[in-house]
Amino acid sequence: MLRDIRTNYEKFELLESGINPNPFKQLRLWLEEAISGNESEPSAMVLSTIDAQGFPESRVVLLKELKDDGLVFYTNYHSKKGRQIDENQHVSVVFFWPGMERQVRIKGKAEKLNEAESVDYFMSRPADSQLGAWASPQSQIIESREVLDQNYNHYQVHFKNRKMEKPPHWGGFLICPEYFEFWQGRSNRLHDRLEYLPTPGGWKIQRLAP
Repeated sequence: MLRDIRTNYEKFELLESGINPNPFKQLRLWLEEAISGNESEPSAMVLSTIDAQGFPESRVVLLKELKDDGLVFYTNYHSKKGRQIDENQHVSVVFFWPGMERQVRIKGKAEKLNEAESVDYFMSRPADSQLGAWASPQSQIIESREVLDQNYNHYQVHFKNRKMEKPPHWGGFLICPEYFEFWQGRSNRLHDRLEYLPTPGGWKIQRLAP
């Protein structure tokens, strides 16, 4: 039964005395530990946007760069998430690393990455991923799987003797955080939760009850 599934978290603790005062550095530390700890998808984050009716929509995307001022991911700008961000820049992301018994929640505003950075990243992708970006009209209704296969084959031929280019509708977003919460699982459901709030002098750290 679902209600009988329980895990008692006991691996680590999260105390004010041991946390970095800079949330970007703390996130980088936990990311590195998730990678070295062999989490299956350490860069996966649940991205939530807001649709035109005010409903949140969530999906998993991959973090591709952690800058000093934000988190970078890439997508089709014509996708649902791309169009929703155009209408409402407010987004949230969640990282969950079950092997480390950790979660990070982030809220902020997303803005398009500059074109040069998007081109640079696109050209570093494997050829099949580049073709996939051209082939998929992301989030649009299509008649069948064959549509994607036909599109892929079309662009495979198209770029056979041409230099690869980035689709004009594809690129990166930079999420500029305005809030962080770091969660560490603890025993007896008395988990550690520390939030970072921006202040004129830096970041204020507060403990939340689990």
